[in-house]
Amino acid sequence: MTYQAIEFDSADEALQHANAASGEAILLYGQPLVVSQDDAHRLHAAGVEFAYLVDHDLPDGTSRILSIPVN
Repeated sequence: MTYQAIEFDSADEALQHANAASGEAILLYGQPLVVSQDDAHRLHAAGVEFAYLVDHDLPDGTSRILSIPVN
């Protein structure tokens, strides 16, 4: 399967870039990446295992990065 992705050293960097560039921050084979929404949908449809990365705000005002598994 072919897809375009930008690799990052951390999930935080991937999330920041995804928010600025309207992409999807994902974790694929342990690597934080940013892909287009279309590529994320294609990966999902093809049965590729990955996780979406999301910021989650906690009640105490801090935030955590969560990974939401797909497939």
